[in-house]
Amino acid sequence: MWDYTDKVLEFFYNPKNQGVLEDKGEAGVKLAVGEVGSIACGDALRLHIKVDEETNKILDARFQTFGCTSAIASSEALVELVKGKTLDEALNISNKDIAEYLGGLPQEKMHCSVMGQEALEAAISNYKGIPIAAHDEDDEGAIICTCFGITEPKIQRIVKENKLTTAEEVTNFIKAGGGCGTCLATIDDIIIENQRNSTFTSETKSNNGNSNTSVQVSDKPLTPVQKIALIQKVLDEEVRPILIADGGDVELYDVEGDSVRVMLQGACGSCSSSLATLKNAIEAKLKERISNNITVESVNS
Repeated sequence: MWDYTDKVLEFFYNPKNQGVLEDKGEAGVKLAVGEVGSIACGDALRLHIKVDEETNKILDARFQTFGCTSAIASSEALVELVKGKTLDEALNISNKDIAEYLGGLPQEKMHCSVMGQEALEAAISNYKGIPIAAHDEDDEGAIICTCFGITEPKIQRIVKENKLTTAEEVTNFIKAGGGCGTCLATIDDIIIENQRNSTFTSETKSNNGNSNTSVQVSDKPLTPVQKIALIQKVLDEEVRPILIADGGDVELYDVEGDSVRVMLQGACGSCSSSLATLKNAIEAKLKERISNNITVESVNS
């Protein structure tokens, strides 16, 4: 059984905002609806909002949700959060705000809060009579999870916004990878790329601020698989091209914690300055891009 907070259970058993808003022809008031999810995928949410056309303030809201305890509680929390806010204020509500309002959600149910955020964006876009602008790029990319029709841009956005570090967390937030599981390796690659980009961004800010603070890849440590993949990526894209140009090469041999073992090949293997190559070209680059604690040593091929 899921470990739900008292607020989640209260909102599930006694929702006050379930239902629809009917158009009563009130002057200066406009209704709009936003829909996300599908019953076929397990969860669906239709959000109704009533907006004052002069102030752009949300006067009332209702929801219709097909889903689990978390889905209904998240919908109720969403309505409570948006009432009385202007449309611009409401658009600043994130899925994390919904989860925090409930006192937290099980990680496996975070997709319910994401569904609420997206339904709100859809309703506001429909009110304005324009296509969904916030995340329409989500639909313009390769589909990574064919089971749930989730694209690479959407995975990238969710990973970045919520600082996710594992494919399991991505599944919890948007269900990607929760079907047949064949896309999990690709999701891991997307996470690693995001961490690498975050490293570069943090490094640039640090350098611009003349700070010598070591760069952290993310709030959470890399898993062993993620670390190995990121080390391999840095070697392939930033180290090997330079060595190959001078007639040498390097191959990743083993990674244990922060200890990286490589095999120097070609000219690098027989060069008298191979130690300098090891420390200055390889170790320094891995320290710079991944962790200041990394040490590199060579093994015989």
